[in-house]
Amino acid sequence: MTPLAIHAGLMFDGTDLSGPTTVFVENGRITGVDTTGALPLDGVDLIDLGADTFLMPGLVDPHVHLGFDAGLDPVAAFIAADDAELLARMRTAADRALRAGITTVRDLGDRGYLALALSAESERRPAGGPEILAAGPPITTPGGHCHFMGGAAEGAIALRAAVRERHERGCAVVKIMLSGGNMTPGSPPPHESQYSSADLRVVVDEAHRLGLPVAAHAHGTQAIRDALAAGVDSIEHATFVTADGVDADPALLAAIAESDTFVSVTIGVVPGDSPLVLPPEVAKRVEAVHEALRTLYKLGARIVLGTDAGIMPVKPHDVLPYAIAQFTAEGPSPLEALTAATGLAARACGVSGRKGRIAVGADADLLAVTGNPLDDLDRLRDVQAVFRAGVRVR
Repeated sequence: MTPLAIHAGLMFDGTDLSGPTTVFVENGRITGVDTTGALPLDGVDLIDLGADTFLMPGLVDPHVHLGFDAGLDPVAAFIAADDAELLARMRTAADRALRAGITTVRDLGDRGYLALALSAESERRPAGGPEILAAGPPITTPGGHCHFMGGAAEGAIALRAAVRERHERGCAVVKIMLSGGNMTPGSPPPHESQYSSADLRVVVDEAHRLGLPVAAHAHGTQAIRDALAAGVDSIEHATFVTADGVDADPALLAAIAESDTFVSVTIGVVPGDSPLVLPPEVAKRVEAVHEALRTLYKLGARIVLGTDAGIMPVKPHDVLPYAIAQFTAEGPSPLEALTAATGLAARACGVSGRKGRIAVGADADLLAVTGNPLDDLDRLRDVQAVFRAGVRVR
């Protein structure tokens, strides 16, 4: 197969910015990066994207739910669908993400390990969707948050068995619902912990023994505290909610920032003509949650942008470009926001050697947009080309 050369006027490699660049691709991997500005000679298939094109690594979303349809009642739709219907819906969601330049996603909750099946399909046919790093059904308590996904387990023996099952099936991460959530009728509220710190340590110790990272869904302040103490790899949401507000303890914020734990903040919505209507118990906490996020940023916490795509109409599976722009309202520069959705997000997902960067040996997952998004992050939605494992899909 003839090597491919992709030329653009600007290039962001996941860390730094360069001028005119040619990226060489063979067998799905990047084999060379030439920043001299010269166009390649014979022996390659050249795609010249033009001087006004910004080439960058494909985006990485560390927190999605491909099985949720971003409808008015995604839980009901999820439960009502049989496995074939759900898998078809997940394929559509994956395609939508990929066409937006999101070339890697971490699916943090499915049913029946369907995301693993879809991941295998994507590896056989890269143009079919992003690389999917699947968690399988999230570990939760009986009747707990997202119990309808089939991952209920309690007690040390069952928890260890749940972790081992995910390892044996080939999951890339273990997801645990450490606190309650808003989406599951009858389950504990977000501020309440579902597992004790001892139970959490069982899951973390077993997962790490097997070489798997742990992503902990944690809204409540105590759940976040327990997650940090147990050594989870990422804290998902991190909203610091209590029964009647938000308690972002400064000492806890500082400890998170000083740790190696990633904070996956599930921000990002598609703006609409009508304002987003939140439940009253959520709306009253919004500003305090954002203040905690701004403090985490100022302290230097490792923040990445997991969007929770699929859970509501304003969070479709291509919402990440909006999240990147919206993240700058919390303090980061456009370059920092872009890094949070590429190089840093790849590190959070454990794939930094292959994803989120343009470098020799990395996967040829690339996004090209018109103009420089560091001047205007809305340009991330002006997609000119998307490559997945060297295959052009748009």
